[in-house]
Amino acid sequence: MKKSLLWISAMRLRTLPLSVSGILLASCLAAYNGYFEWPIFILAILTTLSFQILSNIANDYGDGIKGTDNEDRVGPERAIQSGRITPDEMFNAIKINILIAIGLSFLLIFTAFGVKHFFLTLLFFLLGIASIAAALRYTIGTSAYGYRALGDLFVFIFFGLISVAGCYVLYAKTIDHVVFLPACTIGLLSVAVLNLNNMRDMKSDELSGKITMAVKLGPKQVRFYHYALVVMAIVLSALFGILYYTNILNFIFIVAYIPLISHLVKVSKTEALQLLDPELKKIALSTFLLAILMGIGHLL
Repeated sequence: MKKSLLWISAMRLRTLPLSVSGILLASCLAAYNGYFEWPIFILAILTTLSFQILSNIANDYGDGIKGTDNEDRVGPERAIQSGRITPDEMFNAIKINILIAIGLSFLLIFTAFGVKHFFLTLLFFLLGIASIAAALRYTIGTSAYGYRALGDLFVFIFFGLISVAGCYVLYAKTIDHVVFLPACTIGLLSVAVLNLNNMRDMKSDELSGKITMAVKLGPKQVRFYHYALVVMAIVLSALFGILYYTNILNFIFIVAYIPLISHLVKVSKTEALQLLDPELKKIALSTFLLAILMGIGHLL
């Protein structure tokens, strides 16, 4: 495999649609209230993608040097695990991506707030730093939070609350109650994606000393946790549709319930958790679809 293809593989492109789900939904909510601006939208997408790619390669590096990615791992082979990208090469890529993420964050914040909103500018610079730190500290370091069953909480905060509510503030310069149910919906489904990944890797993670929520709960309870995440997201999205109802087209997002329910059935019928890898794409794309349809439905 060519080196360029190896790097593309290391970026884990299949995770990128999920990362921008909150941005797309927040942008639709902002457009409904008359705040949407194309420059902010484009820069928000690019910045979010840079954070996600940074998180992916940092995860590869952290798990790779700790030996968590080994022959017992069920999912796709990672870059360092394969031996075709060295830890030093990956570390240099991390440094380059940090610079890209900082540059894009600066452009996004300046475009959104200029020099008129000092408090918001400062707040979002701090959020940018926190996002970079969170991307790195998931698996890197002796106190990596991904090894202490805290990954779910951080994903809910960054993929849900900050992604949706934060993006809305970039447009509107203020918060609005309309963002909270969508933020929680996307956050819960993003946690479900992570949880499914951890369910798949539960045996190898436990052997490597990586304590995830799946490892803590065990093979039986983690299923109920997974069901709760997806069902709560469905309930909150339906509640959003009811509370902000203007016409029947607002509810077009229920189409996304079909693959989500199909996913829950598949999880319930699959005895060996390591066989759930194909379901990762289904729930990630279902979350992306739900975000788009919730946003479009709100606009109609």
